[in-house]
Amino acid sequence: MKRLVRIIAIVLAGAFVASAAAATFTYAAQADAVGLSPVLTNDSVSSVPERHIYENLVARDPATNQLIPWLATSWDTPDANTWIFHLRHGVTFQDGTPFNAEAVKFTFERILDPKVGAPRASLLKPIKSIDVIDDYTVKITTSAPYGAFLAALAHANAAIVSPTAVAKYGDLMKNPVGTGPYMLKEWVSGDHITLVRNPNYWGKAPAIDTFVIRVVPDVNTQVALLERGDVQLIDTVPPELVSRLQQNKAIDVVMKPGTPVFYLGFNYKEPLWQDKTAREAVASAVDISVISKLLAPLANPDCSIIGPQVFGYVEGVESNCTPYDPAKAKQLWSQVKDARPVTLWVPQTGNYPRVGQILQGQLSQAGIPTTIKTVEWGAYLSATQKYEQDLYLLGWTNSTADGSELVYPNLDSANIGASNRSAYDNPAANQLIEASRATTDQQKRLDLLNQANALMLKDVAWVTLYDGVALIAHRADVSGITLLPNNEWSIANATMP
Repeated sequence: MKRLVRIIAIVLAGAFVASAAAATFTYAAQADAVGLSPVLTNDSVSSVPERHIYENLVARDPATNQLIPWLATSWDTPDANTWIFHLRHGVTFQDGTPFNAEAVKFTFERILDPKVGAPRASLLKPIKSIDVIDDYTVKITTSAPYGAFLAALAHANAAIVSPTAVAKYGDLMKNPVGTGPYMLKEWVSGDHITLVRNPNYWGKAPAIDTFVIRVVPDVNTQVALLERGDVQLIDTVPPELVSRLQQNKAIDVVMKPGTPVFYLGFNYKEPLWQDKTAREAVASAVDISVISKLLAPLANPDCSIIGPQVFGYVEGVESNCTPYDPAKAKQLWSQVKDARPVTLWVPQTGNYPRVGQILQGQLSQAGIPTTIKTVEWGAYLSATQKYEQDLYLLGWTNSTADGSELVYPNLDSANIGASNRSAYDNPAANQLIEASRATTDQQKRLDLLNQANALMLKDVAWVTLYDGVALIAHRADVSGITLLPNNEWSIANATMP
């Protein structure tokens, strides 16, 4: 009998080991990561592994979208320019070195160092100095009040890195070391990234042992893999396939109103688009309801630059938008002194090509002769930053969910030559935008952002087309996945059979 019990125990132990070994979660990504350093990357693909490897001082609560403590347990603001962060004790990086105030100072100074070239250095641009008070207290002084500071610190590109790892490996693009629940096991370029559970994680240990990110460029293939159970999650679902997945009982489709905004931009380096009449003609020719119907249920029609899920939006601001009126568009275009055929630049990725086709038709029907120029994504980003485009399509994720961090990088003249790809320069808008960053009074910030939004809508700074919907589709037997309106998701608290 004892021998039988022992055999059963061995069998059960073997079954447990097999079950544990099977605790592998696979995600299908459209492309390979650019790198695994939050300091040096700023793309959605890289952010998936990064937000499981690294952590920030503050985070967004998935239930409320409010800012909450993370690696910082609390903070004080003795005056408008001073922030004192109290850090979590007992946290180590995945290389075994301690997380402390020196690590925070090192990370933020690295982000701000122009020699490093961090793409989102603007997040921390107002910082004047960083002082270590003790191992678990850091004081940050800004050059002026910075109302969006906490939102900026929650951005994936403000995650804390290991100073020791940087000294050892350099840029961390291939050797990431953070404090998060997962750590890198291997990266086979162009094929997959494998993360494994961090055995020394300070928080609740993840239930899922292994997290595999497979590169699957074709979205239809992604859907098929999800349906077969070969992958557990995808986050790029063609609009026409959403209902099919919703009808599959083995799959859960999670959607919530999102922060991303998609727009039709003007290149203000071109004399034609400096003429407000020309911009009004284009805006009058665009029927955003047609685009949202095409992309349903993944797009919410919205003409406001600052959308409803972003701080700075005030209901009713849409009254400042240019209404759809193709007859008026034709009339306005006939009044434009430098009217000419226009070229609509479209990136060759996502839903941009199909949106471009609709816009070409609408503009042409309204008497604005339009041709399309489709450009590969990387080349597109480079060209639009150099202002080679005419009209162009683009979007902004709004990862911070703060309006200042939308309109400042995209539409403030301080960022011409960088993230302001339109080269838009309106002194009145600049003043309102910069004032919204330079106060910690949140009601005042809301008023200033609303004023800036209304002013730029009246000026037709760009033509907002729609707000994105945050969506993930995952196997129904996986629970506990969190999703934010900016489409960031995490499996840190997820469980699976």
